[in-house]
Amino acid sequence: MKNIYKILIAFIGVLTVSCNADDVDNRTILDAVSIPEITSPATGKVFVLDANKPSEEVAKFTWSAATYSTDVVVKYTLLIDKKGGDFKAAKTLATSTNVTEVAVLAKDLNQAAIDLGAQTEVASMFDVKITSNVSGGFSQEGTKLITINVTPYTGKVTYNFTDWYLVGVAVDGGWDNNADTKHQPMFRDGKNATQYKFTGYFKAGNFKLISVKGSWDSQLGRAGNGVIEIKNNAGEFTISADGYYTFKFDTKELTYSLEPYNASAAKSFSTVGAIGDSTPGSWDVSTAMTKSTFNLHAWSLSKTALKDGGLKFRANDSWDVSWGGNTAFSGGGTGDNIPVAKSKYVIYFNDLDGSYLMIPNQE
Repeated sequence: MKNIYKILIAFIGVLTVSCNADDVDNRTILDAVSIPEITSPATGKVFVLDANKPSEEVAKFTWSAATYSTDVVVKYTLLIDKKGGDFKAAKTLATSTNVTEVAVLAKDLNQAAIDLGAQTEVASMFDVKITSNVSGGFSQEGTKLITINVTPYTGKVTYNFTDWYLVGVAVDGGWDNNADTKHQPMFRDGKNATQYKFTGYFKAGNFKLISVKGSWDSQLGRAGNGVIEIKNNAGEFTISADGYYTFKFDTKELTYSLEPYNASAAKSFSTVGAIGDSTPGSWDVSTAMTKSTFNLHAWSLSKTALKDGGLKFRANDSWDVSWGGNTAFSGGGTGDNIPVAKSKYVIYFNDLDGSYLMIPNQE
């Protein structure tokens, strides 16, 4: 009886293999019949992008349909690369499914151009092509590239704030108010734009503040005990001895405080960097900041293009120590991703308390 069962099972196995082989032999073979090609816009099209109209449709790209030996769902990808590029580092402008046209917005074309190394406010040439695939395979690439001329914008965001910079014998940069001098800015409260704070190193001597680098107009200084004034030739604050201090003021209440700060237990970091999907290295690689030689807890990052997204600051290229915030441009003290709008920024950071200041719209 057992032998009969064994023979029956073996027969079923042979029958199953035979059926599977027949299925393979009879399966539909998919072949590419025609490749897609861009039909509009024409090569040589010029795009001068407007920073005030980021959501404007600047072009409608159309192409001929890719066809295959049977009806399938076709995914199209519109790619852009610098002129003469091999498209290995190309950026995706848009995608569609079974539709042979897409509308491209100014902000998307602008970001792609910048990501490919274009200088803002300068015309650059790019190649564009269309590709197709079916379920990730059977890829086809158009052979007729079009070349377009794109002038991307820097990216301007609304920034209605006043920044105050320390100037004087007691602070970095001395009394030189030149715009290129590395003056330490105050860190503005992220939720109350009239309140400012800075904790850091001061030398014995006097200082005041200016709101525009390179100008002595509209100074902020001491008017009396606990009181500030904002005017030309404002009074000076005095530091009696070298050391760390916390300096605060409120431009609405016109009050200030200046208190010693104990930095003896503060950690010292060899590196601090910005990291996040808005930064050049995304979440993979920190963008290194520069440590001040005057104040070893103050860091800065010169003009840097950031994307829409978020970022944090971290020490020593590790997540052991990191800082964040939940308010754009300035704030600190939380572990959130700092919200970032696309622009070029100068960034300041203080590792003593996690304060940050990000000034956009840099030329």
